[in-house]
Amino acid sequence: MSQRPTLSTSYRDPHTYPPGVAYADGQYFDVREAKVSILDWGFLRSDATYDVVHVWDGRFFRLDRHLDRFFASMEGLRLSAPCSREEIVRILHNCVALSGLKRAYVEVVCTRGTSPTFSRDPRHAENRLMAFAVALGSIARPEQMLRGLHAVVSDRVRIPPNSFDPTIKNYQWLDMVCGLFEAYDTDCDVPLLRDRDGNLTEGPGFNLFVVNGGKLATPDDGVLEGITRETVIALCAPEGLPVEERKVTARELMDADEAFVTSTAGGIIPLTRTNDQAIGTGKPGPITMRLTSAYWDRHTSPEWSEAIDYSAA
Repeated sequence: MSQRPTLSTSYRDPHTYPPGVAYADGQYFDVREAKVSILDWGFLRSDATYDVVHVWDGRFFRLDRHLDRFFASMEGLRLSAPCSREEIVRILHNCVALSGLKRAYVEVVCTRGTSPTFSRDPRHAENRLMAFAVALGSIARPEQMLRGLHAVVSDRVRIPPNSFDPTIKNYQWLDMVCGLFEAYDTDCDVPLLRDRDGNLTEGPGFNLFVVNGGKLATPDDGVLEGITRETVIALCAPEGLPVEERKVTARELMDADEAFVTSTAGGIIPLTRTNDQAIGTGKPGPITMRLTSAYWDRHTSPEWSEAIDYSAA
């Protein structure tokens, strides 16, 4: 079984630009030179969708599933990429190969774009595709990966599903950003937002799992259906672990034997404290560690990953 990586070799200084390569309008750039128009609806109104896939040791992990979700998100927002799925795969491979990065965070974006006449009618805008690959980081610093994240259960309500479909990946994050400041003000690492009934939903860039009595549960409403979340659910069956997608309360989290969060940026990350109370023993739990090993083991599987040809760029 592989050891759980801490990502310490790829964690970068937040005050510096990461190395990387971007794509836009048929060209590749140093990521520091890539630009978006101030008139793009993606900038003016957060009218865009995106997806993020990671590269580990020169292999994309679950790229097909990320692109499935990206195309579903574009359909949900009535966006249309100006190129085919096959071309997008080639662009993403090229971004990584040109960067030379063996561990990378790779994002593909489709914005509403700009209207030649600055029309307020979204149907007049010309949709735009961009992509970039930068050095892989994590939502948790190396020491947080080892000791587990500390979360605050926020009273802030996540944007409700009947307002905007949360399964469409989007940049409308102001509820999340306000939650982050709340976490920092209470010496916590991350917030967990609730729904209007007080149940837990998700946090900035991650899904939540709680473990009690050997059984797992993850919120099923008002959340982005993360690809890492999906992967963990798929891993539970061969590991003999029952898992439910259902409502999860803050009390259930506080009483859990263990908990963890899932994200493309970091994988499976232990959650060991909430509202200044230890979860379980206050240390990463055995089921969390077991699933983490199984998760990283799959990164070399041809069924779950695909190699990048660095010589082809």
